[in-house]
Order: sequence, then structure tokens, then C-alpha cells
Amino acid sequence: MSDFDEEVVRKLANLLDETGLTDIEIETDGLRVKVGRNVTTNITSAAPTATHVQAASPVAEIAPSLEDHPGAVKSPMVGTAYHASDPDSEPFISVGDQVSVGQTLFIIEAMKVMNPIKATAGGTVKEILVQNGQPVEFNEVLVIVE
Repeated sequence: MSDFDEEVVRKLANLLDETGLTDIEIETDGLRVKVGRNVTTNITSAAPTATHVQAASPVAEIAPSLEDHPGAVKSPMVGTAYHASDPDSEPFISVGDQVSVGQTLFIIEAMKVMNPIKATAGGTVKEILVQNGQPVEFNEVLVIVE
């Protein structure tokens, strides 16, 4: 692997530490790099106790997943979501705001690069699903715009 760049691995490892993720995988120019850490979880529980469970009544309709919502704006990358360009600025959007195509909704920081996340469709902001400074995963729903 003559084109291998150790700096890429170091940056991905730092991103793991910053976001609390357990693994990250990228592919570029035919080179795939996956960086992960071992996570061990110790789970202890009390002895099981007998409980009476009452059968639930059937649900008339199941709510659709937010991922399938036609107005879902998803994260195109792993990183940290920010609601404003800097801590002293007003957020780009709030619930109830009207947005237009191309308007910046969030910034996602990935590997020290600030990436604007823009609206792909116009509408009203119905729900913001991430907190300012929250780590986000690839394809995670950030906001619902209808």
C-alpha cells in the first residue's frame, strides 16, 4: 500500500475521541479505511422477578419512521452538528421558520472542517431533532421540513 497516509488514520482516531463514536469508515479513490475502538460493556441485573403483564390493545395505525418522512433532512456525514456559525450567533433555523432551497440549516464539523448543510426543498421547519454540539451519524435525520 504505497499510497497509505497515516495522517488519515490519526484524524479518524481523533474524530472517534471527539464524537464518542465506536468506529468510522471512509472510502476515497479506491482506498477504504476503517478505524474503531473496542468497547466493553458490563451489564449487571437483579434476579428476575415475576410480573403480571397485561396485553396491550391493538394499535390502529403505526406512526411512520422519521427516516422515511419526505421532509427529512439527513446528515451526509459523521461529525458534530452546530445550529449557528459561532457560539454568539443566532441559530440558522428555529421550529416554525420558513426555509428556502439552498438555505443553510446546520453546520457539521467533520475532521476540523465546517460543512454547511443546506435545505434541498423549501417549507416550514416542523421539528429539529439534534441539539447544538451533538455528535451525528451518517444518514441521521437532523430536521423535518414540510
